[in-house]
Amino acid sequence: MSDADCLLPGQPIVLPTGPAPRLGRGVYEKNGQVRASLVGRPHHDGSTLAISRTRPHPPAPNSIVLGSVTRLSPVQALLSISVVDGVPTPPGEEFTGVIRVQDVRATEKDKIKIADCFRGGDVVRGQVISLGDARSYFITTARNDLGVIFATSEAGATLEPVSWERMRCSKTGSIEKRKCAKPEGL
Repeated sequence: MSDADCLLPGQPIVLPTGPAPRLGRGVYEKNGQVRASLVGRPHHDGSTLAISRTRPHPPAPNSIVLGSVTRLSPVQALLSISVVDGVPTPPGEEFTGVIRVQDVRATEKDKIKIADCFRGGDVVRGQVISLGDARSYFITTARNDLGVIFATSEAGATLEPVSWERMRCSKTGSIEKRKCAKPEGL
C-alpha cells in the first residue's frame, strides 16, 4: 500500500518487509494484523507507523462523489453525498447533490427518463459540475465510469450490471434499467 492510499477505520495496513515498525497514532494491532483506527493516510516517522488524518472537505467542481438517491422527480434525482474525493464526510455533515436529466448522459439527452436511470437507495458515483443553489451541488454521471455502482432489486437482492443501462437481479434474474457506472469486464 502506498502512502497516498486513504484508509478507513479497521482496514488492514500492509507492512513493508523488514523489522516491524512501532505503532503510533491511529494504528492498532488485532489478531496479528495491523489496522487503521482513523480515516487517513499511513506514514512513517522514523521507525514508527502512524496515520495522518485526512481532513474532509466540501465538494468542489470536478470532485468525485458517492451518494445515495433520496428522491426522484421527472427532471432530477437528489443525492445524499457521503463521500467526497474518497474521504467520508463526518457524521451529520452530508451534502446534497442534484443530477438533472440533462446531466445523466452525454448523448440522447432528450430521451432520458430519470426513473429509468436511478431509483431510491441506489448508490451513485458522480462528478461535481458546479455549485447549485445554496443547499446543493450539480452532479453529472455523463461519463462511462460514473453512474449507479450499487443497487437493490425490487426483490431485495443485489443488482449486477450487465450493460451501461441494465442491471440483473442476482436472485430472480430479472432485468432493471439503471445508468450504470462502467461495469467490470464489459
